[in-house]
Amino acid sequence: MDYDFDTPVDRRGTWSVQWDGVADRFGVDGLLPFTISDMDFACAPEVLAALQARLAHGVLGYTDWRHEDFLSALRHWFATRYDTELDTGRVVYAPSVLNQVSQLLRMWTAPGDGVVVHTPTYDGFRKAVTGLGRELRGAPVGDTPALERELARAGSKVLILCSPHNPTGRVWTEGELTEFARLAAAYGVAVISDEIHADFVHPEFVPDGRRHLPWTRFGTGRWAIVTSASKSFNFPALSGSYGVIGDPDDHAEFTRRMLTAEGLASPAVLALTAHITAYREGAPWLDALNTYVRANLRMLADRLDAAFPQLAWRPPEAGYLAWIDLRALGVDDAALQRELVEHEKVAIMPGTTYGCEGYVRLNVGCPRAKAERGTDALIRALGRLAR
Repeated sequence: MDYDFDTPVDRRGTWSVQWDGVADRFGVDGLLPFTISDMDFACAPEVLAALQARLAHGVLGYTDWRHEDFLSALRHWFATRYDTELDTGRVVYAPSVLNQVSQLLRMWTAPGDGVVVHTPTYDGFRKAVTGLGRELRGAPVGDTPALERELARAGSKVLILCSPHNPTGRVWTEGELTEFARLAAAYGVAVISDEIHADFVHPEFVPDGRRHLPWTRFGTGRWAIVTSASKSFNFPALSGSYGVIGDPDDHAEFTRRMLTAEGLASPAVLALTAHITAYREGAPWLDALNTYVRANLRMLADRLDAAFPQLAWRPPEAGYLAWIDLRALGVDDAALQRELVEHEKVAIMPGTTYGCEGYVRLNVGCPRAKAERGTDALIRALGRLAR
């Protein structure tokens, strides 16, 4: 089946955070956004057809996720995409990945405890950690000695592992994941592995051709995977996610909290429908999407290389979020944002959102024409400011 990723879908006036909420982050309405990590593509037609059929049934009553239709779809996806056998007896369900992260932090930490992340850091982690009164502790991506120092610090209780990593797009090697597991065990630190970007690995951009390896292969002691099909198939508004928790007592406690303290016994039926259909029927659409996104990333790399070869920018190993190191140009972050917003009328996320100066994160999960407009706007703005 041929899929159309070129034809734009008008998202203005649909309560879109990326399009209609751009002023909340950038102070100006009407900017062309390349910001938060949702895509401008419609869901897979297979998913949309299943949602329409479920709506046509007409009854939207209380629903249960603990049934074979859902669980077998998860097993199928892990087996066919990651060559991994999933124990669905360890699965849990929640409204969102960050909801799961927050619940696990409440279970495994107390106020004032340390939570370790790789830097730069997805801003949602920072908000969850500090919002719960925990201390965020960072170690640079690729610096394992720094990671060990943070895990060894008194009070460090949890490592939030973003795999693949957001915002850098790093796909961790088997050796790195094995070492993370060893360090976590050595210092008694629990691991929460956020794997929501796992379906976007780009083999041609990975030097050694490595693939995503789920934490189920490495976890010992206290650990959990948190993820969702919503990122891969672009339905975050349906509010559904699932997780895998290693320890049976932790699994039981998480489930108890969802059913009682959190009052989340019934999931959204459309989220279940979307997950089941995506994982059973959506692979061809996702493969076509990844091919299209890779072409957007190659376009960005080619145009940046032509304009600023000193950047030597290369596409990320995973994802549709281009993490671009601009430090070689000596451009001031605030000045660049003024140029982008006031002159180019585009919204591109500054690296400071993720704790790093001198970077931007550009979302190219969009039709080619829009990706080209954002790329050219960034290049023009940098051309006016570069030393």
